[in-house]
Amino acid sequence: MRLLITAGPTREPIDPVRFLSNRSSGRMGYALATAAHAAGHEVLLISGPVTLSPPSGVQLIRVETAREMFDAVRTHLPGCSAAIFSAAVADYRPAQAATQKIKKSATTLTLELERTEDILGSVRSTFGFTGFLVGFAAETENLIPHAQAKLQRKGCDLIVANDVSQSGIGFDRTENEVTLCLPGGHTIPLPRQSKTSIADELIQFISSRV
Repeated sequence: MRLLITAGPTREPIDPVRFLSNRSSGRMGYALATAAHAAGHEVLLISGPVTLSPPSGVQLIRVETAREMFDAVRTHLPGCSAAIFSAAVADYRPAQAATQKIKKSATTLTLELERTEDILGSVRSTFGFTGFLVGFAAETENLIPHAQAKLQRKGCDLIVANDVSQSGIGFDRTENEVTLCLPGGHTIPLPRQSKTSIADELIQFISSRV
């Protein structure tokens, strides 16, 4: 199948040298792209800024901001049988980025923020995607309830939920521990293991459902 995957963080500029971002390394998304290619699928990887080497045999599109990722997904989603949204997209960006470096002068600095594009939430309603849709939920509390609510709200077939408050797993780590949340309140826990192993299991699971 043709599979679209998003990975990594986004960067939302404050001025020419500063930005808002998060701790995502992109390892999970890159592992998914590698596993999907190894399973024989055609893979399109839309990646925010990371330090990882591009996966072999995968079409890579690099973006910086949430808006750029939104546009790339809208362009490349048609024709895909499944889509996995593992990128940690910034929820907010500065309403107005400064054109010159902001100098350190005042004791405090107030930034006005605005919501970024809801990429996952647009896949069904705006882009008209009818394939198998997978989202990720990184939470620090009420993991399963929040993930199940997201699954329904975004129209997903699967949400991969992980508790990023736990030490040693999640953002910027090589290991993770996740729970697959499915419609009807069904859950499948995947124990702590390497992100590579989790990616292999996820690709096998998704392939069996498409």
